[in-house]
Amino acid sequence: MNLSMPQRVLSGMRPTGQLHLGHLHGVLNNWIELQHKYRCYFFVADWHALTTEYDNTAAIASSVWDMVIDWLSVGINPGEATLFIQSKIPEHAELHLLLSMSTPLSWLERIPTYKDQQQKLKNKDLSTYGFLGYPLLQSADILVYKAGMIPVGEDQVAHVEFTREVARRFNHIYGREADFEIKVTEAIRKMGKKSAKTYKNLRKRYQEQGNAEVLSIAQALVDDQANISLGDKKRLLGYLEGQAKTILPEPEALLTKTSKMPGLDGQKMSKSYQNTISLRETAKSVEKKIRTMPTDPARIRRTDAGDPDKCPVWEFHQIYSDMDKKTWVQTGCKNATIGCLDCKQPIIDSIIAELAPIQERAKNYMEEPESVRAILAEGCEQARQTARETLEEVRQVMGLVYR
Repeated sequence: MNLSMPQRVLSGMRPTGQLHLGHLHGVLNNWIELQHKYRCYFFVADWHALTTEYDNTAAIASSVWDMVIDWLSVGINPGEATLFIQSKIPEHAELHLLLSMSTPLSWLERIPTYKDQQQKLKNKDLSTYGFLGYPLLQSADILVYKAGMIPVGEDQVAHVEFTREVARRFNHIYGREADFEIKVTEAIRKMGKKSAKTYKNLRKRYQEQGNAEVLSIAQALVDDQANISLGDKKRLLGYLEGQAKTILPEPEALLTKTSKMPGLDGQKMSKSYQNTISLRETAKSVEKKIRTMPTDPARIRRTDAGDPDKCPVWEFHQIYSDMDKKTWVQTGCKNATIGCLDCKQPIIDSIIAELAPIQERAKNYMEEPESVRAILAEGCEQARQTARETLEEVRQVMGLVYR
């Protein structure tokens, strides 16, 4: 087991029903790449949905199945990644509770999205314990699988940093052993003279300089030791940064590219803006939506010259068109040699072609819902086994084991 770089990736989505092109280009295509490189855990965040929709739960269950069907249809592979439903793994809730005992209230109140969401959702009563504590539930989601990397956009980096602080505090409080120094000294001796000397030098450099690269080298050195126990490895990793054993590894933010998928009106594609194209949109509906998209307001007549940079359709060309097609659009629009409908047609063709295989697979899953349930049942079982292992260790260090 690699402790410093667990090679586990965790990411989740709230169940909002059928997904759209924004989800595909903003999240799912990235998941497809990650599942081939790391041990990925992708989950349905149904408990998180309750933090803002606690009074509107009727559609959650159907939304879960719709969303998972779309995951599978775009290429998320249950043979490569573990797919599961958050509420089916009670260890998430238990770890959330246990972490809440030592997490300062002020840490939760300073999360940037806490006040932002309250401002954006003024029509909802979000002065609830669940809404205040949802960042800690996110931390429990991550830490229960000891996930090393969390794919997030820049706006979510603060949540990963919060999780690092929670893990660091937990390790500081519960990772201390009465004979920790003695056990660390013995573990260093077991490394052999050469590795022990290197370890000590790297630790000293990190303690003096705080260089993250030095820390990574030292962590890799510990991971490579074949003749020491897992417990000793945890002590050595903890000793690099302080005087405690690492129980819950600190995750790293894996920054994802900002989605360039615009909505039909030029804003971000979102159901709340009613500007989406769903992954199950019919060809006829795709054509209608694209053909009625707004364009450069300066092009009132077919003969008027336009500016692609002022046209929402151009943003779609940035995603779907090659360089030759983009040049054709730029020249034709500025010289008024092509009309707006001419410009839109390649986008219509590209989206229909992109969605066709996805919709074919979705149709198969909808006709065989038991296969989707079987995939999730197996994923939940796998996820829970991993979560149980973490909770056993957490209960032990917290003194909650009764034999």
